[in-house]
This record gives sequence, structure tokens and C-alpha cells, in this order.
Amino acid sequence: MADIPPTLDWIRAAPPEATGPGPWIEIAFGEGEGDDDPEAPVYLRETSDPDNVVTTNRRKWEAFVLGVQAGEFDHFVEGVELDGVDGTP
Repeated sequence: MADIPPTLDWIRAAPPEATGPGPWIEIAFGEGEGDDDPEAPVYLRETSDPDNVVTTNRRKWEAFVLGVQAGEFDHFVEGVELDGVDGTP
């Protein structure tokens, strides 16, 4: 497993009004060769298991985000209704 920098600034992907411990996904952006380095690392983890970190790069992360925005993954949540703002199905 790659070394995870201890000084990462983790960003929680949760609605601003969300309460409770989640679980939530957290994202941290690592340093690269510059601000626009497509190979700079991106780290993902779940709040319920913060020691289990998945690493990708900015190029792949940006492609994923664009896919989400375009609705390419909507079929994964068809029929899923959320009870409240805490994200609990």
C-alpha cells in the first residue's frame, strides 16, 4: 500500500445540513508536479473505516466527477429514496 501523507486535508462529502457520523466519503488531494498535474494523487476513504484508503489520480477523479454530473451513474441509485438529509436510505 502507498504511503498516505499524514497532513492531508480531508473533505467530507456530505450535505452541509447533515448530522450524525455518517458513514460519509472523504476526499483529499495530494501534491503533484503543479496545480494542474493530472497524475497528482487523490485519496478516498469512508469515515467508518478511515484506515482503508483508496488512491487514484486527478485525471481519473475529474473523469469520474464529470460522469456523475452527466448522469452516467444514475442507474446505480434508481429506486433508492433517502429518508432525510443525513443520506440514510
